[in-house]
Amino acid sequence: MERLTNRKLSCFDSFLGTLNTHFEEVTNYFIGRHTSGFVEGLNNKIKVIKRRCYGITNLGHLYQRICLDLNGYDRFGVDTL
Repeated sequence: MERLTNRKLSCFDSFLGTLNTHFEEVTNYFIGRHTSGFVEGLNNKIKVIKRRCYGITNLGHLYQRICLDLNGYDRFGVDTL
């Protein structure tokens, strides 16, 4: 970062600003290899379920559908492909 700053290149200013802002999070990934992949995947699954269930007006039924799609098949012993 110092070498880029000393060269007076303006094309990396945006990148360096982002890196300085999120430096701790970036270094934590390389130290512990922790990502938010699980949470991002779960959010994506819920969004897909919400799109599939368009028109459901009862919020309880939507929650039931989410629970069934996320872990219901294991609960009933059904083997999915």
